[in-house]
Amino acid sequence: MIRALWSASTGMQAQQLSIDVVANNLANVNTSGFKKSRPDFQDLLYQAYSQPGTLSAAGNELPTGIQIGLGTKPVAVYKIFTQGDYAETGNELDMAIDGHGFFQILQPDGTTAYTRAGSFKLDSTGAIVTADGYPLQPPITIPTDTTSITISNDGTVSVVQAGQTTSTQVGTIELGWFSNPSGLKALGKNLFLETDASGPATLGTPGNDGLGTISQGFLEMSNVVVVDEMVKMIVGQRAYEINSKAIQTADEMLQTANNIKR
Repeated sequence: MIRALWSASTGMQAQQLSIDVVANNLANVNTSGFKKSRPDFQDLLYQAYSQPGTLSAAGNELPTGIQIGLGTKPVAVYKIFTQGDYAETGNELDMAIDGHGFFQILQPDGTTAYTRAGSFKLDSTGAIVTADGYPLQPPITIPTDTTSITISNDGTVSVVQAGQTTSTQVGTIELGWFSNPSGLKALGKNLFLETDASGPATLGTPGNDGLGTISQGFLEMSNVVVVDEMVKMIVGQRAYEINSKAIQTADEMLQTANNIKR
């Protein structure tokens, strides 16, 4: 009965983590480029009173034995990098990646971060930056007299300047990809950082080497499916309740045992 108390408590903690993940997914349902998370769990150690395959006193082989589990534990919360839906914005600097790939972003400390969120702006110098002012890499600067910006599927950025009728190429967007994107470190601000688990970034031109293409005037929305998250919330809530019921039942059994001598 004491074992049941601790086993059920690990179940409650696991379901609390599950609800935390669901809540974060739902909070970011309208965050551009957001990728939903999912927790993974493992069962804990087992107390073996008799091992499967051992011989009984009568010399018979035990087909199953007796093994009592001690609960569960979380082992991973990983990002699921499925494609999100597209929303047309008409903004010249909004970009969506159709397929694999990440935009490269230069952070203030000089490291390169990666993002799927393509909501870019221009700073005072004409550089293409994120909402936090972090510049896109390789750096691209738009001339101040630009009247229109065109971004092709292969990442070529061209502008038409005042008084001109032909476009001028001002830069090319490169995308990065990882062998294990779920191993990236989430930094917040729609940014991810390379880790040993993700492997090094493979850089390339959009549309080549398995990388996706770029769609101008679109944003990739979150890949969170609200109905799925609501179902997970209900399942987590009921599992939390039933684990609390197991604790209550074990406590009542202990109370009954304590009352035997009364």
